[in-house]
Amino acid sequence: MDLFSTQKAGSDSGHIPLAERMRPRTLEDLMGQEHVTGPGALIRRAVEKDRIFSMILWGPPGCGKTTLARILARKTRSHFLQFSAVLSGMKEIRSVIAEAQTQRHLHGKKTILFVDEIHRFNKAQQDAFLQHVESGLITLVGATTENPSFEVIPPLLSRCRVILLRPLSAEAIGRIIDRALSDGEKGLGKLGLTLAPEARAHLIRMADGDARTALNGLELAVSVVFSEKQGQKGEKRLSIGIKDLEEALQEKALRYDKSGEEHYNLISALHKSLRGSDPDAALYWLARMLTAGEDPLYIARRMIRFAAEDIGCADPMALTVAVNAMEAFRCVGPPEGELALVEGAVYLATAPKSNRLYTAYERVKETLQETGSLPVPLPLRNAPTPLMKSLGYGRGYRLPHDFEGAHVQQDYLPEPLKGKRFYVPTDRGYEATIKKRLETWQGLLKTGPKEPKTKL
Repeated sequence: MDLFSTQKAGSDSGHIPLAERMRPRTLEDLMGQEHVTGPGALIRRAVEKDRIFSMILWGPPGCGKTTLARILARKTRSHFLQFSAVLSGMKEIRSVIAEAQTQRHLHGKKTILFVDEIHRFNKAQQDAFLQHVESGLITLVGATTENPSFEVIPPLLSRCRVILLRPLSAEAIGRIIDRALSDGEKGLGKLGLTLAPEARAHLIRMADGDARTALNGLELAVSVVFSEKQGQKGEKRLSIGIKDLEEALQEKALRYDKSGEEHYNLISALHKSLRGSDPDAALYWLARMLTAGEDPLYIARRMIRFAAEDIGCADPMALTVAVNAMEAFRCVGPPEGELALVEGAVYLATAPKSNRLYTAYERVKETLQETGSLPVPLPLRNAPTPLMKSLGYGRGYRLPHDFEGAHVQQDYLPEPLKGKRFYVPTDRGYEATIKKRLETWQGLLKTGPKEPKTKL
């Protein structure tokens, strides 16, 4: 019995959702996961040799977890069962185990069990599978959108290979949409539809890496447009425009071009709002970009740059907050992870500002262009060999730890740059502390060199 049989196009095919009709049936048709399904990749080798191993498919919604499991079902000679962690309990688990034992004893077949949403199982339910996975009675293929490290018990996790599936790229989503429009058997090809480029781009952004969302949105838009325009005189080929898509999906497409002028306008507005210490404006531009489909990690990278360029040592924690915001988003993902970016933006906007690190580094680069590669002063050079020591390498170096306050008068710049200052801290935030410390050291230098303190 083929548990995953799909109705062929016919009188009843219209009752099957487009996303289900277009579900890939081979590894070649599965898009966006070539790192595990492409030639020579792990899953492909397992399928070709019919050596399916216990695995947990971990990835966001609509990336192909269930589809991949169904492809494995068609390709293996093993008995294949599907099990939903949402709808099933211990009674169903015992029934599955009994059926697996029957298949082994009567037909000599191993059983591959696909458990959808395996993270919904409690510890007792997972324990019920453990011994049978360990004995080889069951080859477990689990699917989850949650981190298996937190949701799957360690003994079961150690007996499974975690396969990380990625969110589908914009290119992959675009190809899936195009295929649905052109496929005359399972898709919408017989309707003679076209999708305007702007509408296509908006549908891809709305999908956010989820193939099911893209196809469901396309199907809804087609049903609305087709019912309105069908039978219109002279209407030979229907075109779905951006207005049609907005009306069908009840979501306005924000004006945004991720590679054009509006992209740079919005990131500039965000950057300048942060620099201007306006958290409300910063949140507005952040939301504009996220809602329009900008890559959140791009925004996070720009926030990290901002923390170093426009805050710097006025609040050294700003850089930590920005980096943590990026890592938090990587861990949690959208939409929950967007709040980490919100927190980062508010912190950066309200932190004391200083661009003295940026201007100092620019002055250093200008000086390098003017002076070239000046030699390192002899006291600062490394002297690992007797020859280097005889040439004076390291001679005269004064170790700061040997002096009171771990500070001693010593020249660290090349001779032509002696006394030159690049970094001049402000009176704002932590830079005020740095400025006071530097001034104290400068005052000590004026009193002349001191003798080393007594060593312990």
